[in-house]
Amino acid sequence: MTSAMGVPPVQGDRERGRVPEGLSARVPAEQRGPGRDRDSVRLLVSRGSEPAHHVFGELPGLLRAGDLLVVNTSPTLAAAVDGRIGHARVVVHFSTLGDDGRWAVELREPDGRGTTRPRAGGPAGAEVRLSAGVRLVLEEGLTGPGGRLWWARVAEGAVPGLLREHGRPIRYAYTERDQPLSAYQTVFALPSADGVGSAEMPSAGRPFTARLVAELVSRGVRFAPVTLHTGVASAEAHEPPYPERFAVPEASARLINAARAGADRVIAVGTTAVRAVESAAGADGVVRARAGWTDLVVTPERGVRVVDGLLTGLHEPEASHLLMLEAVAGRTAIDRGYEAALRGSYLWHEFGDVHLLLPEEPLTQSIA
Repeated sequence: MTSAMGVPPVQGDRERGRVPEGLSARVPAEQRGPGRDRDSVRLLVSRGSEPAHHVFGELPGLLRAGDLLVVNTSPTLAAAVDGRIGHARVVVHFSTLGDDGRWAVELREPDGRGTTRPRAGGPAGAEVRLSAGVRLVLEEGLTGPGGRLWWARVAEGAVPGLLREHGRPIRYAYTERDQPLSAYQTVFALPSADGVGSAEMPSAGRPFTARLVAELVSRGVRFAPVTLHTGVASAEAHEPPYPERFAVPEASARLINAARAGADRVIAVGTTAVRAVESAAGADGVVRARAGWTDLVVTPERGVRVVDGLLTGLHEPEASHLLMLEAVAGRTAIDRGYEAALRGSYLWHEFGDVHLLLPEEPLTQSIA
């Protein structure tokens, strides 16, 4: 039996859309024992519908010269800030900077184990008092009244400075403790001139180390940087992503188009990279330099125009991202991959193990 998204149910947790607690990565890989680094996470590889088990450090031997990895350079923000509404304590998650200077924010209730309980926002005009005397005024629901996200305006001061001085990375209860912001930065992250970035880490890039990137380059694997600033995930309802800022530079567009013309594989590192590059692709599959907002949701019905493969984390049974995985690799590959991940006790979430989806290799015929 599988879910409507093609993912096997998790025994005892299916209705809640959660994986068993024992399969949640509670700390980063490098904190799980001596001699471990980010690239010591496990790597499930699905070529077509056949899964195989590896360690991420083996990635250079699993790719081939000419492969092009599309990576997200968005830095992770210290996007959680403590505040109060009246006498009630809240945590504000700063999600996305709008064109008019307002921020999409989510209010949650602190519980000492990460901010796991959502709190209804509003009403319009409600004021949240933050650190350093900063006031945040809720103006309107991003998706209508009663939604989890609100457009809000900081009455004084700049949000990037507030986050640098008083913010911390967003975390949820499946993690063991707060981690420094450096634990949430990927090796590809680049500081942005305006101080914006991702509310939650583009986590598929986390297992890469500088040493591993150098080895990949030495073997002829190339990299195409793009940017997509991720918003706050829907941890409870698994809503589809809402519009996010992205940019595909001209140089990366040329690299992607050249790879496709030369029959080399374009492999996205993370669902965010898929969303960015597919948003810049025309109906003809040609990628053009673009920057702005994307509301694209990749589904099996829409399909993918550019991406041949995908490196991604393991997603919960009700996560909307699973539709994107199915669009890239097909339902059978996702079914079998997740069955193998569950049997093998792979770890979920941003500090967890990863899944590489590759196209099935054509059969070769030997010549007598």
